[in-house]
Formats: sequence, C-alpha cells, structure tokens
Amino acid sequence: MDGWIFHPFNALYLLVFGAFILLLVLLSLILRGKSEKAKSAVLLALCFITLVGFILYKAFMSRDGSYAVLTAEMGGFNWWGELPLQLCNINMLLIPFAILKKNRPVMSFAFFVAPLGALMALIMPANGFDGYSLLLPRMLGYYGTHFMILVEGLALAAFGLYRPRFRDFPGALLTILLVALSAFLLNLLLRWTGLHPKANYFYSVETEGNFLLEIFHRLIPVPFLYLIPSYVILLPYMFLVTIPFEAAERARRKKAKNCASMK
Repeated sequence: MDGWIFHPFNALYLLVFGAFILLLVLLSLILRGKSEKAKSAVLLALCFITLVGFILYKAFMSRDGSYAVLTAEMGGFNWWGELPLQLCNINMLLIPFAILKKNRPVMSFAFFVAPLGALMALIMPANGFDGYSLLLPRMLGYYGTHFMILVEGLALAAFGLYRPRFRDFPGALLTILLVALSAFLLNLLLRWTGLHPKANYFYSVETEGNFLLEIFHRLIPVPFLYLIPSYVILLPYMFLVTIPFEAAERARRKKAKNCASMK
C-alpha cells in the first residue's frame, strides 16, 4: 500500500496530475472545430460528473471514523460545512450557470479562481488529505474533485468558450467580492443558528492555519476583511494570464485588417 501514498509532488502525485492535464489536452483536440454548443455540453457534463462525485465523496467522509478523529477540533464532519461553496468547488455550480446564461463576469470568476483555488488545495491539502493512501475514498474524492475543477476552469479557455480580456477585470473582481461576501454572511448565519458553529466557507472567518492567510490576518485582524490583501496576489496573476490572450487577439485583428486592406 505504500506505493499508493499520496503527497504533493511525489511520483504518484505528478503522475495523476499529468493524467488530468492530458485529459484536458485530449478533450481540447477532440473538440477542435466543434460547435460552441457541443463544447458547452461536454463541459456541463464534466461539471455534473464532478458534482455527483463530490456528493459521493462527502457521503463516504460522513462515515469515515478516522477523518472524524482528525477533524474533531473543528467540530468533525457536518453536512452544513460540506456544501460545494468553498473557493474552488463552488465553480462546479458557477461554471454551468455561466455557460447557460452566457454570463461573462461569472465566467471570469470561474476561469481565474477555479484553477487557482483548486491548485492551492492540491499543493496545500487540508488536514486528513496528505500522506495517506490514494485508494481511501476521502483521498479519491478530495483529489479527484480538485483535479477536475482545475481542468474545468482551464477548459473554459481551452475549449474556446471564454477568452480573458483586461476589460473583464472590474466585473471579475466585483463577482469575487460578492461571492466571498455571500459566503461570509452564510458563515455568520450557520454559526448564529448553531447549524454549523465552525462554518468557514472561503476561509472568511478563520484562517484554519493557512500560512498565507495567517500573514493577512496579522495585517488586518478582522474576519472577512483580512481577505482583502488577496487582491494583491490575484491582480498580477490575472494580468499575467490575460496578456497572452490579449496579444493573440491583437495579432488576429491586425492580420484581419491587413487581409482586408489587400482586397
């Protein structure tokens, strides 16, 4: 069983990571030249499969005695604390909404946040998901869900359903703020009603030991507001990711203009 031990950046981890990236590449090649409707249908199906897998994984976790011991300090397993509303897994719901409604700000949120949030969870796994056998249901569920969310966020651009632009930034940042604020208010409601006294979606109430959030909390020791410095990291990331798309769009327009002038 030692060969199945899963830890960020060990051989098995890199192999699985590569397999999911290969899945994205293969799907992109298969869908090249297909209609937007076909591409959307494939991405919607991926999100649905991930959501079903997510529910099954949480069901297994609810019966996982060892996980209950590991998380006893945080109140153990509670369905109210396991809804798909965290920074990354909320995209299983938002990506289908954005596709069906053709909502560009939400697509921007999903494209920028889903891969980044999923990657953070993959390289900094939560308590109970690091150093255990990948064959455990909770390990399969945790990593399978986050790898799929990573793929689905990137697929928005890889399938050609969304191309980021600098003009998207205000809408994307506003969407991020509103979603985070909604999660914070839900946390307060769940805590106030006693449904989940440790509710902490988007890590907006407590840092839960995350070293980066701990730094932010020292700067701004106020729930929710300590997330504001995250924009300092997010904005440069958004610029770096968007630059190649902007450059490609300008090159395309220039080529089209040259072709038109030659006629």
